[in-house]
Amino acid sequence: MAELVLVTGGSGYVAGWCIAELLNRGYDVRTTVRGPGKEESLTQAVSTVADPAGRLTFAVADLLADDGWDAAVKGVDRVLHVASPLGITAGDPAAMIAAARDGTLRVLRAATAAGVKRVVMTSAANTASPSSYATEGTTDETLWTDPDDPTLIPYRRSKTLAERAAWDFMSGHEGPTELTTVLPGAVFGPILSTGTIGSVGIIGRMISGSMPGVPRIGLEIVDVRDIADIHLRAMTAPAAAGERFLATGEFTWMREMAHFLRDGLGPHGHKVSTRQIPDFAVRLTARFRDPSLREITPSLGRRNRHSTDKASRMLGWHPRPAKQTVLNCAQSLIAHGAV
Repeated sequence: MAELVLVTGGSGYVAGWCIAELLNRGYDVRTTVRGPGKEESLTQAVSTVADPAGRLTFAVADLLADDGWDAAVKGVDRVLHVASPLGITAGDPAAMIAAARDGTLRVLRAATAAGVKRVVMTSAANTASPSSYATEGTTDETLWTDPDDPTLIPYRRSKTLAERAAWDFMSGHEGPTELTTVLPGAVFGPILSTGTIGSVGIIGRMISGSMPGVPRIGLEIVDVRDIADIHLRAMTAPAAAGERFLATGEFTWMREMAHFLRDGLGPHGHKVSTRQIPDFAVRLTARFRDPSLREITPSLGRRNRHSTDKASRMLGWHPRPAKQTVLNCAQSLIAHGAV
């Protein structure tokens, strides 16, 4: 019999691709949704790249509540805890942190009580980054972001505290369940539906011309399909138990992304602006006109990178080139009518 894998937060961008990859590799999948009514749309989205017939089931469970998690993990062999509270608690930093940390603990309590073999948790590369945004160089999984750094944006603090809580919980667990964490970079790539766009909306804005220029920000671009792949590798590799794995891609300035799109999309790329917005202009706009930009200002000009040598050595994982990911993402958005 095929193993049954639970994927939390099935309607999310990364989770959808994890579900598809699991189905394509012969697993049965159960996924959580926060409420009834999303099953049909999620099944349709996944069916564009995988066959879910008879092998995809659903459970209702919310990171913010205890109800539903014991039922969700019943009979499950492995868990991919991908769900993120980002969309649940937008605008409330304290609630975001609580949801990320407490939601993770709810999943782990249920999984360990059920004797699940392994939980793979989706963390973030920015939980393994220097606290100082001015730092350059390359870091690896041995580094932990300081959650008490007052300059941290709420999302980065929430991911750091949630992963810390997970490892602290597992350090006191003596049962058979193992924990592995995956730390992705900036995730782009094809979408499964317009309802699961996730972080790729920025590429849609670049294509539509609604971005008059690009800030001097660099991203370690990684393809969503490669993130799904590393989750499955981390789920099954014996040596992955108890390990953190950075899953970042090529460091790419946003201006380079703009050139990829402008030069690679033909007529669809003619609205893409390759103009570099000066740092001072971004800071002034963030201060006086658009407070939402304040979270990106510490990243202006930052060149810190993360090493994926561990994932390559232990899991045989290698991400595809950033240019391919950006163009595939844009082509998918266009094909789905999202721009």
